[in-house]
Amino acid sequence: MPEVNMRWVIMRDSCMAIFASSVLLISCGPVSDENTSTGTSVEIAAGLTFRDDGRLTISRDGDIYAELAIEIADDDSTRARGMMQRTSMPDNTGMIFLFDQEVDRTFWMANTPLSLDLIFINADSTITMIKKYMQPLSARNVASEGPSQFVLEVIAGYSDTMGLIEGDRLSWYRHDKD
Repeated sequence: MPEVNMRWVIMRDSCMAIFASSVLLISCGPVSDENTSTGTSVEIAAGLTFRDDGRLTISRDGDIYAELAIEIADDDSTRARGMMQRTSMPDNTGMIFLFDQEVDRTFWMANTPLSLDLIFINADSTITMIKKYMQPLSARNVASEGPSQFVLEVIAGYSDTMGLIEGDRLSWYRHDKD
């Protein structure tokens, strides 16, 4: 086998080993329908749960027109894992990614078998961009078209069904920790 092809095979095999290790680590977490420290958990796929961490509302001109249960991704680990390996989402739920700074953001759908809408939100909690029907399992980068401090992921089609538009405002809170 030529040297160039051998390098490709070694790189491919290394990537496959890393991916398999990641899947094993992610799928070995506990499955629970009991209360967690921030809310409740609902099993959404074998070995994966949706954590009900809080609530999010969407408003236009001061009038609330949508409410979601949200899972909050606010540290490096939960933001990196995101919606990977999840094959379903409960109705009227989403995952909000909280960041410390408002900067240009890039997301991808690799290892995410669900099609999602990505909603980019600025520091004032205003929707600045909506990327709809993102292709599942794609390594293509999805970039914000301007600075964002928060990103909301919802099941594909939710934005159209609810009529979300740029300029709508979001508000969220975390359930009290007991």
